[in-house]
Amino acid sequence: MLSPGAVEIGRDLMENEKENKVYVNYTHTHPTKFSRWTARESYQFMYKRPWQQVLDFYSNVVAGRCSLLGLLGIETHPIHDDGEIVEASDKTEFGNVLTKDRGGRWARLTFKIALSYHGASFDGWQKQPGLNTVQGLVEASLGRFVDERKAQQLKEKNLPVEGMATVAGRTDKGVTALQQVCSFYTWKKDVKVQDIEDAINGAAPGKLRVISVSEVSRIFHPNFSAKWRHYFYIFPLNDGDDGEQISENEMDIQKISFNEKYGECAAEYNGGENMEKLIFDDDGEFESRKKPSTFSISRVDQLLRQLEGKLLSYKIFARDTKASRNIGPPTECFVFHARATEARLQFSDDGEGTKVMCIELVANRFLRKMVRVLVATSIREAAAGAEEDALLKLMDATCRRATAPPAPPDGLCLVDVGYTEFDPQICFIR
Repeated sequence: MLSPGAVEIGRDLMENEKENKVYVNYTHTHPTKFSRWTARESYQFMYKRPWQQVLDFYSNVVAGRCSLLGLLGIETHPIHDDGEIVEASDKTEFGNVLTKDRGGRWARLTFKIALSYHGASFDGWQKQPGLNTVQGLVEASLGRFVDERKAQQLKEKNLPVEGMATVAGRTDKGVTALQQVCSFYTWKKDVKVQDIEDAINGAAPGKLRVISVSEVSRIFHPNFSAKWRHYFYIFPLNDGDDGEQISENEMDIQKISFNEKYGECAAEYNGGENMEKLIFDDDGEFESRKKPSTFSISRVDQLLRQLEGKLLSYKIFARDTKASRNIGPPTECFVFHARATEARLQFSDDGEGTKVMCIELVANRFLRKMVRVLVATSIREAAAGAEEDALLKLMDATCRRATAPPAPPDGLCLVDVGYTEFDPQICFIR
């Protein structure tokens, strides 16, 4: 057994090591045409944008006043159908059991609920004390459909009578969803689909809306039954961004200084580690080398297309994941579709609208903040003039600082969750 003095010495050594730990920018070995942005420069480039216009657009989409199809100028589009999901019936794969004879777990009713909500109006999906979350509102709305036995148990424990909603995937604060999927089960017999829809729609009108409610088999699980997730990211472009590939002589150069306005956002980099620990040169001053101030949308598209049809480990693009998930199959994702294109946000018939870059990603699964890191890193590599396989080469990196800090959540939207085999026809960007 160690003496108190030895323990104290060990603690001091660990604290000193922590204090003296230096987080430096990843030294890239892959050549680029221009210098890459540092982490702080990436943050400033990402956040210094007219994001409010994107938030307003998503608010209109959730309210049903416009659509993503209109943004991309698509008049018709195949409707995604999950018809193969096992619907509730008197017969299941577990045996032919009449509904009237069922008891215990067999009498349970399970409902699949598709939701649309405006990310900026909530503190994310997951229920947390004192915060306005989507899960909190949904479960409170489902309280009236809880069976008597469960309701009594909750009352005896002095807990609110609420339903339990299982979701296909949690979304962070600021992330919008157009067809988030969750499920709810109960042993109450007289629950009607329309009653569930009305209860949830009344929780936050204009911010939370039910797309559909259907009774499904008890074997359905929103997360484990899903075969793909469909994400969309809208990145607003400033007046100086033309989205076209430009030559080195035409490249506008600027010295980007770090502003305190982005310090709080920067703390999110690498899972919340303090950005104040970042050191950029021997004098401890912020690096002031000349860097590019724009990027090519076509180059972003080329970078993303290299990910299609491959099963890869995206641990380098993840944030806030446990160390046990950093290796092996838990970090592997299969990307079906990854594209980028240019569009314009139109809020009226007058004017040309705001120019934006739209990124579309479809995969069997996504890691925590993976989409946002992919977006930010793709933009950084495109601005630096990296080769088309730059994202693939980053897969071999051992430090997450090889990738850019996550892009703002304001531009991210969960479009849909699929429970049938992936069909390329569901994608907007071809």
